Amino acid sequence: MHVSQNWIDIAYLIAAVLFVVGIKGLTKPKTAVRGNLLAAAGMGVAAVVTLLNEHIVTYEIIIAGVVVGGLIGAIMAKKVQMTSMPQMIALLNGFGGGASFAVASAEFFRGSANDTVSIIATGAAVLIGSVTLTGSLVAFAKLQELIDGKPMGFPGMKVVNAILFVGSLAGIGYLVVNPGNEAVFWGLVAAAMLLGLLLVLPIGGADMPVVIALLNSYSGVAASAAGFVMGNSALIITGSLVGASGLILTSIMCKAMNRSLTNVLFGVMAEAGEAMDEDEVYAGKVKSTSAEEVAMLLETAQRVVIVPGFGLAMAQAQHAVRDMADTMEAMGIEVEYAIHPVAGRMPGHMNVLLAEAEVPYEQLKDMDQINPTFEQTDVAIVLGANDVTNPMAREDKGSPIYGMPILNVDKAKTVVVVKRSLSSGFAGLPNPLFAKDNTLMLFGDGKGAVLDITTALKEG
Repeated sequence: MHVSQNWIDIAYLIAAVLFVVGIKGLTKPKTAVRGNLLAAAGMGVAAVVTLLNEHIVTYEIIIAGVVVGGLIGAIMAKKVQMTSMPQMIALLNGFGGGASFAVASAEFFRGSANDTVSIIATGAAVLIGSVTLTGSLVAFAKLQELIDGKPMGFPGMKVVNAILFVGSLAGIGYLVVNPGNEAVFWGLVAAAMLLGLLLVLPIGGADMPVVIALLNSYSGVAASAAGFVMGNSALIITGSLVGASGLILTSIMCKAMNRSLTNVLFGVMAEAGEAMDEDEVYAGKVKSTSAEEVAMLLETAQRVVIVPGFGLAMAQAQHAVRDMADTMEAMGIEVEYAIHPVAGRMPGHMNVLLAEAEVPYEQLKDMDQINPTFEQTDVAIVLGANDVTNPMAREDKGSPIYGMPILNVDKAKTVVVVKRSLSSGFAGLPNPLFAKDNTLMLFGDGKGAVLDITTALKEG
């Protein structure tokens, strides 16, 4: 079945409108589900119209791909824990880049890319898609702890990256002049894939939220380039939307971490801070507490702010935290959650975890909203958040994290930090918050500690 071009254009326009309206819906919790469905409907329209238009499609292969891909996707959706969502997103970003690379490669070997614009688009899709694929695989491996999460590199790495990037551009230029040269094409693929590895390897775990946002943007740009290769306007539009939104999100993450966007684009991220004398920070100053003592504090509190971090995700304590909050609210205590933009390992990580536990979204307050209220807060409970609460970012000009916006939890009347030990966060720095006069440390597993506090509250 071959559809007329006018109807195809109209269908793609409808799909584009659904994409834009869908993304707009994702900006608010109340409309997020509807937005997601509208965007999915737009993709469905674009896919169906494309299949009906492309009369050369072998539908047996398409059906097989849908069945296999759908089965894998369904299994991943069911099996993957919410705590593992960051690495799943990193992996899916990589698949997006890999798909764009595969499509562009297929068009190259079919000989469809035979004019200057299509060859440049093919080269761009191969370059960006390959970088996204291998870079995302490294991010996945670091987040999954298959490899060391610390920065890895070697002397002259930046020079090698520059050579690979310039070499890739030169390869694309050569293909414009001499189309169809397979040796140069495979050289471009190898250089781009190696570049993806070397761009992400030197980035530490603390910077993964920015990396994930950036790789998401890359996957969109690669898809848009693939759209130019195939002459598919729907793919160009969707890729552009993903690329632009990913870049905006990356910019927001950079500001939240006091990073330069230029440095992120070229894989030059802040390395872990130099080792500091923890004894000097903590010696004789850390005060430990018990769940019963914390419960007694909470019983007299009027306002409590819960500060979740990656430790909450690791302990899978989100449901226990919701139960504790419900118990406090039943006692007439006002409860809110302070969400740092880069808490966890991806943008919105804490929001997703707390939403899974059905925490009312109105209680989730971002950094700019919550910071002015800490001075009126009776108790701040820090659950596995470290670097995003470290006062060194505000006070110590010699600190690697100086200038990074943080949650000012130390300004609360009492701070309770739930943590297994005094170990440092991703930045490798001690946290003076733990030694402040108004801080109490509740050592232990996050979930167990929260359950103990809830039990003590109920018994009290």
